[in-house]
Amino acid sequence: MLYIGVTNDLIRRVEEHKNEIVDGFSKKYKTKNLVYYEWFTQIKDAIGREKQLKNWHRQWKINLVEESNPDWRDIYQDLLGNN
Repeated sequence: MLYIGVTNDLIRRVEEHKNEIVDGFSKKYKTKNLVYYEWFTQIKDAIGREKQLKNWHRQWKINLVEESNPDWRDIYQDLLGNN
């Protein structure tokens, strides 16, 4: 299962997913690994990209992840600087 979302605090949001703190899609489907992310300075740009990706075919999303993370490794620790 792939989850796409927008947040202003990626570390906090990933921790919420990993610890199943917030009810919803990610808790229901156990989406706990961060495999890809993009940074935006403007929230409108982030929301626009989120909407774009949510309309993509599944294979396009898979290809996007595999371009930078072919092993689908959880990159959360990298984000924390613990790689």
